[in-house]
Amino acid sequence: MIFSTTHSIPGHKVTANHGLVRGNTIRARHLGRDITAGLRAMVGGEISDYTKMMAEAREQALDRLIEEARSVGANAVIGMRFTTSSVMQSASEILVYGTAVTVEPDV
Repeated sequence: MIFSTTHSIPGHKVTANHGLVRGNTIRARHLGRDITAGLRAMVGGEISDYTKMMAEAREQALDRLIEEARSVGANAVIGMRFTTSSVMQSASEILVYGTAVTVEPDV
């Protein structure tokens, strides 16, 4: 599967457009992590537990996008974007979306 944040892939031509595909996940914070994060916020620095949680959420959303793109017969996704939003006070959604396409090497 080829991914591009642009609407073209150098060296390839789009031969079919399969439409919008997306993958998402919603993750809730954990009380134990909140306590650790609160302590870290007092002294400054990266909150590594949250960094890890968000990285895992991005990977899960990306896996779901790949699954959807393959199900419509695509071998690439162009115009891909990630976005996050707060769903409730202690939960966030990670969404990845783009246009599923079939590409072939440009000869």
